[in-house]
Amino acid sequence: MLRAALPLLGLPLAGAGATEEPTQEPGSPGEPPPGLALFRWQWHEVEAPYLVALWILVASLAKIVFHLSRKVTSLVPESCLLILLGLALGGIVLAVAKKAEYQLEPGTFFLFLLPPIVLDSGYFMPSRLFFDNLGAILTYAVVGTLWNAFTTGAALWGLQQAGLVAPRVQAGLLDFLLFGSLISAVDPVAVLAVFEEVHVNETLFIIVFGESLLNDAVTVVLYKVCNSFVEMGSANVRATDYLKGVASLFVVSLGGAAVGLVFAFLLALTTRFTKRVRIIEPLLVFLLAYAAYLTAEMASLSAILAVTMCGLGCKKYVEANISHKSRTAVKYTMKTLASCAETVIFMLLGISAVDSSKWAWDSGLVLGTLFFILFFRALGVVLQTWVLNQFRLVPLDKIDQVVMSYGGLRGAVAFALVILLDRTKVPAKDYFVATTIVVVFFTVIVQGLTIKPLVKWLKVKRSEHHKPTLNQELHEHTFDHILAAVEDVVGHHGYHYWRDRWEQFDKKYLSQLLMRRSAYRIRDQIWDVYYRLNIRDAISFVDQGGHVLSSTGLTLPSMPSRNSVAETSVTNLLRESGSGACLDLQVIDTVRSGRDREDAVMHHLLCGGLYKPRRRGALRCAPAHASSPHPQPVRRRSCPGRVHRGTWPSTCPQKPPRLCPWTCRQAGTRASHPWRAWHPRHVLRPQR
Repeated sequence: MLRAALPLLGLPLAGAGATEEPTQEPGSPGEPPPGLALFRWQWHEVEAPYLVALWILVASLAKIVFHLSRKVTSLVPESCLLILLGLALGGIVLAVAKKAEYQLEPGTFFLFLLPPIVLDSGYFMPSRLFFDNLGAILTYAVVGTLWNAFTTGAALWGLQQAGLVAPRVQAGLLDFLLFGSLISAVDPVAVLAVFEEVHVNETLFIIVFGESLLNDAVTVVLYKVCNSFVEMGSANVRATDYLKGVASLFVVSLGGAAVGLVFAFLLALTTRFTKRVRIIEPLLVFLLAYAAYLTAEMASLSAILAVTMCGLGCKKYVEANISHKSRTAVKYTMKTLASCAETVIFMLLGISAVDSSKWAWDSGLVLGTLFFILFFRALGVVLQTWVLNQFRLVPLDKIDQVVMSYGGLRGAVAFALVILLDRTKVPAKDYFVATTIVVVFFTVIVQGLTIKPLVKWLKVKRSEHHKPTLNQELHEHTFDHILAAVEDVVGHHGYHYWRDRWEQFDKKYLSQLLMRRSAYRIRDQIWDVYYRLNIRDAISFVDQGGHVLSSTGLTLPSMPSRNSVAETSVTNLLRESGSGACLDLQVIDTVRSGRDREDAVMHHLLCGGLYKPRRRGALRCAPAHASSPHPQPVRRRSCPGRVHRGTWPSTCPQKPPRLCPWTCRQAGTRASHPWRAWHPRHVLRPQR
């Protein structure tokens, strides 16, 4: 298997190019039998896996060396450093072997290196942010890619007709349109590598990165259609062929998305039954996601779109079904594979550029391509943004448009596609290869080096790395319901209406089908928030020098039910281990930051207002002496905001009550009996 996969990895076969010499049988007459060898050198038997491991080791050590200096990594993106390292290694190999030994092969790139990067991007993509900007992403991905491909190809053909391209570049209009289709696609690997280091705001990042992922369908269709037209000849192309090309755009894109969603459903359904075999959960995630990629590639559909939709669609259900250890294994394994693949891609790009035998130079074609891809992308972004801003609630300003125009990076996808061209059908392939290498190096190195100073100079809003508070989450859900209700009242079925309907459908059918019952019960919002806050406070307490528990004591289930939370409550664990602190939020009087104060106030509001039912038109709350058998009556006072006659009992007494630090077990037991749980006579005192 390794020997068969060796050409795909860009490595030479063992003994390739050498004539086989006849071997003599050890038992032939006239030759003594060989003796026992104490040592044998078996390089050819381990050459393929050893070279693969060696390349990954060199790439990993290079990343360690790069990050030893913060000044270097803060000024130069890691992708630029890896390309320069690849150029250096390629030069060394060329000087020693007198020929280029290693190349970035298209089969290696599309089948082995690209899938882990796209899976990592789709699986960990913020789904809400992605779907909130889906209209803008699709506009830039579909309309923008078509605009860039046709305008760049037509402009280069016009440049040739004007005599600014050398006559030795033998290419017609279809050849230039084919080249424009592969050189105009924004590369997801390059965008991810550069924009993650720039830290632009989330909206800008998701639009550019989402465009680079979803324009794969348009790129694949244009490349295959134009390549078919070139092979057929312009004289043999009929009107029905153009209609088939337009129809293939929908077939490739929608078919790839459908394949990804089908495998996402299978993956979520499979992980529902892995409770007793947790060890195979990470393996199932990677196998089914990779199967989605290969299935779409086998059916000539958009494989990138398939694995993106698979990761995006299955994460919610898979994360709820698998254990905490499996989630950790999936996260770090996926990040490791994506980082290794990205590192190898940029190194092989640098190494492949050293082999000058596969490309030829024409200054007019190179300079014209660089100018046209920058000019037409900027013009397309401005025109499309003007249209989108007529419908967007938060418009994209001019600074965002500058960053989007400058962030259209090209990378290994364009290089792999141009290598796949047939030289017999496209005589100008060598010139296209040289131009593609220059464009990739210019966008990754020059634009990658200057985009961070440009963002600082333009004062682009940067991303804020913090989790939303409980108050922000509550207001966000409230506004979603309000806007959905407004759309329903006015009869306009807009984005919020359909999202609300989808959430209802998901809660009623999909979640119950694809999640285990224990995982589905924990979806209770109030209980989930209380559980997460309790865990966060326990970790904060230990970090601040509290009593450190054993690793077994802090082991919590992945998606526990109410009973399991009660059994493994962090508060109970701290109490049982001898700690004198109580982490229930009801008794936290001193807070250390404004964010903690906000969470505590919101928690007091929830506990003080939502869980106290009305009885005979009055609300009661537990006074400080709630455990006494004869509680004093609540003193009545007049309500200042009431204009009609009468008084009403105060929601809270004059003296603020001392709230009891209930454990999760007590709260869960009394949840089914609300009046008995919250009546002053039945309030339990904390256990000493």
